[in-house]
Amino acid sequence: MTSTLASCTALAVGLAEARDDGRYANSPLKSWFDSLHSKRGEQCCADVDGIAISDVDWDTAGGHYRVRISGEWVDVPDEAVITGPNRAGRTMVWPFYLDGHPVVRCFLPGSMA
Repeated sequence: MTSTLASCTALAVGLAEARDDGRYANSPLKSWFDSLHSKRGEQCCADVDGIAISDVDWDTAGGHYRVRISGEWVDVPDEAVITGPNRAGRTMVWPFYLDGHPVVRCFLPGSMA
């Protein structure tokens, strides 16, 4: 129970840090980014909060995605994967940190081209 409460609190703190600072208020993709949610129902936030990653920093292994964030490979939970068309075109991840390690809140795969 205590570890579950601590995990939820850390998640809430990580989510509280995400914010849209208005830099992309006039972007034609703003409303699309604002609408992105994980399968857990968590809002991924806007482009400001997501990190675009290079093709060398993500791949698939065993039918699941993984990404490299701050030099650390992190498995992407299936419920964090955003399905549907990627209107941004680039691969993006919305991380938060738990005990100093990145955790994936949302992941938007790109084309790996």
